[in-house]
Amino acid sequence: MSIQKPTLPKGTRDFGPQVMAKRNYILDTIKSTFKLFGFQQLETPSMENLSVLTGKYGDEGDQLLYKILNSGDFLKKVTAEKLSKGSNAVLPLVAEKGLRYDLTVPFARYVVMNRNDITFPFKRFQIQPVWRADRPQRGRYREFYQCDADVVGTDSLVCEAEIILMIKRVFSELKLNDYSIKINNRKILTGISEVIGEPGRESDLCVSIDKLDKIGWEKVREELEQKGFSEASIEKLGPIIDMGSKDKFEFLQIFLASSEVGLQGLNELREVFDLLGSFKEDEEFVDFDVVLARGLSYYTGAIFEVKVNNVSIGSVSGGGRYDNLTGVFGLEGVSGVGFSFGVDRLYDVLEELELFPEESLKSTTLMVAHFGEDALSHGLNVLTEARKLGISAEIFPDDAKMKKQFNYADKKNIPFVIIIGSEEIKSGEVTLKNMESGEQRQMGLQEALKQIKQSV
Repeated sequence: MSIQKPTLPKGTRDFGPQVMAKRNYILDTIKSTFKLFGFQQLETPSMENLSVLTGKYGDEGDQLLYKILNSGDFLKKVTAEKLSKGSNAVLPLVAEKGLRYDLTVPFARYVVMNRNDITFPFKRFQIQPVWRADRPQRGRYREFYQCDADVVGTDSLVCEAEIILMIKRVFSELKLNDYSIKINNRKILTGISEVIGEPGRESDLCVSIDKLDKIGWEKVREELEQKGFSEASIEKLGPIIDMGSKDKFEFLQIFLASSEVGLQGLNELREVFDLLGSFKEDEEFVDFDVVLARGLSYYTGAIFEVKVNNVSIGSVSGGGRYDNLTGVFGLEGVSGVGFSFGVDRLYDVLEELELFPEESLKSTTLMVAHFGEDALSHGLNVLTEARKLGISAEIFPDDAKMKKQFNYADKKNIPFVIIIGSEEIKSGEVTLKNMESGEQRQMGLQEALKQIKQSV
């Protein structure tokens, strides 16, 4: 029998203990911020009915959904006639479920299904993996974690301002100090499409404009021409693309003068900036980006995207307001706003900038090293006392040479070792070694544990 070489599906990864320690450093920072702002945790299943997922992410998103084959004989309903009509005719017969593409649509489904038990406004956060059948590349995976925070059941722009505050707090805690929170409003983009003479085509306009920083204006221009935008309309976009450092609010007040919805979006955005002032928060790191579009089709108001500067990763966070998302599930008039952190991308950013603190890698604070069987038995008592004080501690389980035991502590980045041999058993004391400084001293067990406790 040939030995099978184990492999992973492309675009997925294992997370070993060191990587998990770093990931938890990020996740704990995000979680504590969400809780500080009054959000409660929620989890939904990995799979959803395809009817819940399709049509919510635009055509591109629908193509990236992972479908799950029906259990049992999944081909039993497929006739030769259906097969001849292609995959679109066959899919509903062989797959009823799919892996979730994001956390927002499952959240909307949850809200509708539990509307009688929820207190509105409902503030929830969710940290779970999502799946996209994308082409794997650096910073883009097929399985990755999202951290979402959403508020539903209120139109208040305080929620938008608080999203900016949460992003700033998380980045400050992670020691990131060169980034940009790009913010815009979909109503402004709707207004722009009206002003250039292409009303109702903001979705097409947005999908193309969203690629501006990736492919440049000339290529976006070509794409708009291919979509049937007139030469005159594209020319009218010119001043928006070339706005440079002009006062954006002033410029748009004039540019959008003929569009009621465009001016409404501009006023909403102005209010978000005013609210930041009420929070005694400055506008540092916040950038009003008129051509920020975000391709997802369900945003209706404010939209956010966060990029860390001078790194090779794309955006690390994004979101926006969606007034009509629950409407597709039969619950009208529930407005929501939310955003998501891409943990995997944040991980790559912190790795690239070498910002993970050394202490985030320490899992065990104390290891007990011992000479022989009697010392092992004595050491177990030391472990119990250490853990009673909340010190994470372990004992080297085998009877091994001291060098091997110290190597183990070294590789696991354990800062303290208590050594127990026949002398320590006789004297009732322990030898405490600081692995960083190399200093070691004999002392009573409680004194040693107190020193360890104080240093962590």
